[in-house]
Amino acid sequence: MKAWKVILSMLLALVFVPARAEEEFDMTKFIFGHIGDAYEWHITEIAGKEIVIPLPCIVIDDGLHVFSSHHMQEHGYTLNENGKLVNAATGARPIDISITKNVLGLIFDSALLVLLILLCARWYRWHDVLKEKPTGLAALLEPVIVMIEQDVIKDAVGPEYKKFSPYLLTAFFFILINNLMGIFPVFPGGANITGNIAVTGVMALFTFFMVNLFGNKHYWKDILWPDVPIFLKAIPIMPVIEILGMFTKPFSLMIRLFANMLAGHIMLLSVIALIFLTAAMGPVLNGSMTVVAALFGVFLDCLEILVAFIQAYVFTMLSSVFIGLAHQQPEHETN
Repeated sequence: MKAWKVILSMLLALVFVPARAEEEFDMTKFIFGHIGDAYEWHITEIAGKEIVIPLPCIVIDDGLHVFSSHHMQEHGYTLNENGKLVNAATGARPIDISITKNVLGLIFDSALLVLLILLCARWYRWHDVLKEKPTGLAALLEPVIVMIEQDVIKDAVGPEYKKFSPYLLTAFFFILINNLMGIFPVFPGGANITGNIAVTGVMALFTFFMVNLFGNKHYWKDILWPDVPIFLKAIPIMPVIEILGMFTKPFSLMIRLFANMLAGHIMLLSVIALIFLTAAMGPVLNGSMTVVAALFGVFLDCLEILVAFIQAYVFTMLSSVFIGLAHQQPEHETN
């Protein structure tokens, strides 16, 4: 749930439930309730009634159990203090493969990405690009694809860039679509997918494998036997540092994307929370802060759109650089 969605739900709450202004506002619960994962998809709240979409819970605990999140207690399960599903009788966590909010958002965004690419490819299948220029979706995606491949991937990876273009372009558009859908206020948008460290961690892991599984012999020589004084290799100081560097690079990718997207969401929600924080201070102050919070929230949402592109670009660029370093040739072989 992002700016417009939060603003709309709060304004409706102020209109239909004036008694809420007297209740103590839990800002921590409000913020982490919106950016966290959940077993249901919260749409909005009208007149004190929450509008939610229940999601399927799938657990393996003395057998396979599938049930709606609205019937969790009927099947002997509840949520612990961290919001995770546990056995109500024992308190133990089962193997949980439920379709949570982030999982459903991830499935939808991935399907949307595949659909967009297939529709774009369909245009090229039925048209001769040498005789006519792209139109519609193809005209929108082609400049972006060409820019990322020619100005980022080709320059960073080098002559072998075509082998890695499919992965790097997929990573760019996957991050971009998930970032933009996280800003989109209406279902199925609003899931905090790229602000989830598990998602960014898996993406960083893909880059780690692309770098280290396909790195050339010179890449591994520079790691295991770098060109430094012999005592630094014999102790060995430099090989240990280089091996640590293999893991810090994907770790930085994971943290950078996760932290930037999560921080943007928290900052936006903190501004919108001013509406409730000032609810008990009188209608004049509350009304003024509501307008300020709404306008500033829209500004931050526009800023998040820019950040969505920047973070997708940065992840792709750094992944390209890391892959390029793993395929770099010694200077005496390139001359």
